[in-house]
Amino acid sequence: MSNATGRTTYSKRKSDYFEKLKTLISKYSRILTVKVDNVSASQLQKIRITLRGRAVLLMGKNTMIRKCLKTLIEEGQTHLEPFVDEVVGNIGLIFTNDDLGGIMEEVEAFRVAAPAKAGIFAPIDVVVPAGPTGMEPTQTNFLQALNIATKIVKGQVEILQSTLLIEKGTRVGPGQAVLLQKLKIKPFQYGVVAKTAYSDGYVFDAALVRMTDEDFLARFNLGVTRVAALSLGLGLPTTASVPHSI
Repeated sequence: MSNATGRTTYSKRKSDYFEKLKTLISKYSRILTVKVDNVSASQLQKIRITLRGRAVLLMGKNTMIRKCLKTLIEEGQTHLEPFVDEVVGNIGLIFTNDDLGGIMEEVEAFRVAAPAKAGIFAPIDVVVPAGPTGMEPTQTNFLQALNIATKIVKGQVEILQSTLLIEKGTRVGPGQAVLLQKLKIKPFQYGVVAKTAYSDGYVFDAALVRMTDEDFLARFNLGVTRVAALSLGLGLPTTASVPHSI
C-alpha cells in the first residue's frame, strides 16, 4: 500500500468517525463517560449487544473525539463545551435517551475475574487463605520468601494462616503474581466504571446518578437538621427550627 493510499484510508476512517459522532450527539441527549481500564474487547462487545436499541457505546481516540466536539461547538453547539474536558484517560462514551441510572447499572454489571499480573497496581487488598495449597514441599522456600508461614501436611504445603499478600494501591511483584497463579486465585475484577454523565448541557459526577430517591431525601433531611441546629444555636427562628422551639 502506498503512502498516499494509506493517508486516504486514514482520512476516510477519520471522516466516517466524525460523522458517526455527530449523528450520535444529535440523536441522543444523554452521555455517560465510562472508564474502560483493563476491560477486554469481548466485554465491550457484550455490553454493546445488551444496550442494542437503547444506547450506543462508542470507543475512539480522545484527540479525535475532542476535535469533533470542538468543531461542533464552533458550529454553534455551545452546550457541549462542559463535556470536552471529560474526554481524558482510557474512556468510552455511551449515548442514550433512556434513564442514565438504569443504563449505568447494566454496564457496570459486566465484571470479569482477572489474575494479578506483575507490575500492575492492586485495586484491592489481596489475602491468601489458610489451608492446603496443592504445592509440593520443595516450594516452601518460595513461600517463606513472601513471608507466608507454612507447614508440610500429607506431602503438600499448607498455609498456616490467612496472610495479606498485596496491599491495595501497591504494585504486584513477580513472586506474588506467580504464587497467585499457582493457587489458581484471580483476585481482581475488571469492568466498565461510570465516571461522569452529561445531560442537556450539564456535566455531573456519576455518583449522583447512582443516588436513589431515598438517598436524596436523607441528604435533604440532614440539611434541614443542620439548619435547625444552627438557628437554635443563634436564637434566630427559621422554618426548620420552629418545630423544635414549640
